[in-house]
Amino acid sequence: MKSKIKIEKEFDTVKTFREIKDKISNEIKGMNFEQFSAYLEAKASKNKTYRQQQV
Repeated sequence: MKSKIKIEKEFDTVKTFREIKDKISNEIKGMNFEQFSAYLEAKASKNKTYRQQQV
């Protein structure tokens, strides 16, 4: 017998991951390799700065 109890999640990981993936996909749509490489470098350097501030 299946349970009819439905637990409401406070945080939906799959939904959040899909939203992030779609956002990135829209940002890089139509980029060539050089533009994509620059995009990744900019994101990586921003992430490093963020990590250094937290330490």
